[in-house]
Amino acid sequence: MWYLMATLNEKLFRDVLSLPVDLRTKLVDKLLESLNVPLKGEIEHAWAEEAEKRLADITSGKVSPIPGDEVLKKIRDRFQK
Repeated sequence: MWYLMATLNEKLFRDVLSLPVDLRTKLVDKLLESLNVPLKGEIEHAWAEEAEKRLADITSGKVSPIPGDEVLKKIRDRFQK
């Protein structure tokens, strides 16, 4: 039984990989959708919203930005202990 499943899986993989790129892309989207994984567009939209929120927080003075080199130094110092 195990051998039969492995053989069927290999055939399925070969068949899927032989599909044109646009169909494989649609298949990937459908598979990810079935796993309830956010799609690329949803992720990009969420990051855009987060960036806008952070910019508004900086512009309003709610938060103060910290220079990247300062943050990296603090991280290095923290983990070198």
